[in-house]
Amino acid sequence: MKFFQISSVAILIVTLSFFTSHSQDFTINFGTKTTLNDIALKSSKKEVPLKWVNVNTNTDTWEKKGKILKCSGQPIGVIRSEKQYENFILHIEWKFVEPGGNSGVFVWSGANPPEGRQLPDGVEVQMLDTDYFKVNTGSRIPEANRQYYTNGHLFGVGGVETVPDNQLTNSNRSNPLEFRVHGSGNWNTYQVVCIDGVIKLSVNGKVVNGISQASQKRGYICLESEGAEIHFRNLKLIELPDGVTSKDQIAPLL
Repeated sequence: MKFFQISSVAILIVTLSFFTSHSQDFTINFGTKTTLNDIALKSSKKEVPLKWVNVNTNTDTWEKKGKILKCSGQPIGVIRSEKQYENFILHIEWKFVEPGGNSGVFVWSGANPPEGRQLPDGVEVQMLDTDYFKVNTGSRIPEANRQYYTNGHLFGVGGVETVPDNQLTNSNRSNPLEFRVHGSGNWNTYQVVCIDGVIKLSVNGKVVNGISQASQKRGYICLESEGAEIHFRNLKLIELPDGVTSKDQIAPLL
């Protein structure tokens, strides 16, 4: 009887390990959230902290220093919002410490990279330093395709489909109409408006890009670690009313 009980526990542990692709071993409080309703009605409710859950990075990948969240860039991976979000406005400020950095934010993400991959599905809001290709001279991306890799791009990844506002030839990426990002050492401001499968991106005070008809329009928000040190600050999330969304347009709950 004892042997049966031990075996059952062991089987349960193995089963849970199989269905949990990535550990959830630490959380970070960073940024705040409120609702449009509370803002409009001048509610007495205060902004509440946002909690971020590790997906597949290390405890030393992220460091909170006062109001700034520092990301070392190693290993490649993400942290995710504790909750899923559908319609919202995201304000986030970011800067690379050294030239050549690469990072981003994923919205409407499943936050669960498949086996063999380090990054999840969703719509990526690209953060790329202006000197990326000058620094990464050994990049395997052909010269002709480098227009597809720049700051302010929007594109679906991991099977999430979108319709670009400003499509590049032979690419699913939406190209910003202006390149407004400041180089490393300088803060940049992104305001990402996500409503009913549509995204509009403001870069340093001007709307320059967008996508529509996202096949997945409710999910987690992820902050990306992708090889370079990046700092984030002043992250604010304003939740908007939900829309009409079918089950196949929602990322699986974790």
